[in-house]
Amino acid sequence: MKSLLASLLLLLICSCQSGKRQASHDTSASGDTIRMKYSRLLTIVRHDHYTLVHIANPWRKGTILHSYVLTDSSYHGDLPDATRLNIPLRRMALFSTVQTSLMVDLGRSSSIAAVADRKYIKTPLPEGIADVGDSMNPDIERLMSTCADALFVSPFQNSGGYGKVGEIGIPVVECADYMEPSPLARAEWIRFYGMLVGAEQKAEEWFQHVDSSYQSLKSIAAKASSHPKVNMDKMTGNVWYVPGGKSTIGHMISDAGIRYPFADDQSAGSLSLSLESVMEHAADAPLWLFRYDQPHDITYAELASEHRAYNLFDAFRHRNCYGCNVMTTRFYEETPFRPDLLLNDFIVMAHPEIDQLQPLRYFKKVRE
Repeated sequence: MKSLLASLLLLLICSCQSGKRQASHDTSASGDTIRMKYSRLLTIVRHDHYTLVHIANPWRKGTILHSYVLTDSSYHGDLPDATRLNIPLRRMALFSTVQTSLMVDLGRSSSIAAVADRKYIKTPLPEGIADVGDSMNPDIERLMSTCADALFVSPFQNSGGYGKVGEIGIPVVECADYMEPSPLARAEWIRFYGMLVGAEQKAEEWFQHVDSSYQSLKSIAAKASSHPKVNMDKMTGNVWYVPGGKSTIGHMISDAGIRYPFADDQSAGSLSLSLESVMEHAADAPLWLFRYDQPHDITYAELASEHRAYNLFDAFRHRNCYGCNVMTTRFYEETPFRPDLLLNDFIVMAHPEIDQLQPLRYFKKVRE
């Protein structure tokens, strides 16, 4: 009972009224729509006293995943029926390493009240940030004690909601950026996140730089004299997961002037394939790029010990394999909002004849 009363008291103290929906007349038609250059999921309309944001449901075409009304805490007028967020957010609970890294890069680390899955976060964080444990099973009492004014989570298809996390009164920001159809569409979400934390101008400048850099690199790749075929990733247990043809990585492979054997696939996520299927389509690829997770750089001997069939791939036999160690790089934290950095890596690996590029940032050539 004492624990229950303490939790209820914390809930009252935190006063998470900002997350309640407020019904009123629909004024969305009278605002100024902010043009999104690439995003297909975000619709943002600015009004005199608030900004209305709709996130399209990526799994059910024609429906809305979530709507938010961004306003100042001092405003008490009529608002549309949407989740209210008083901006700038000052105490965020972040359940995604991607958004955690982004907030640090935007200069808003002081507004991070809590994080989940801290062991996976490579970005240095200031002292005093609460660790609420596993994002799939967080410490609810510790989360409530932070008095967070918003909780950032990654939604999943048919997830069935957020369990206890969705019941404690903290407004949930659904970070569906990873379901965008292209790298620049996902990166454009930084404009929305910048609005939430009072870094709108910095976010706009960031995105403009990324867009310009990415397009410049894409133009360079388009002039390449060759278009090598690539094999992606490697076996996990008995399954070989590869990026879907319409995933952000799939798009980036194409933008780098590389032929991808699964480019015709329509999936925006990953494909679960058998070894036989990958061998049929990619064993003759002269280039093999994969991600792995271990304390040191992988060797060909280690790669061969994982599966004897790897010896049958042309890229392995000709020693043209590159690995990205996600344990020692910020691959997952940086690339969603800096796709230009990863595109540079792809072009360097596929087109060594191009010499005006930056050195590899995430990938390294596999050593003997």
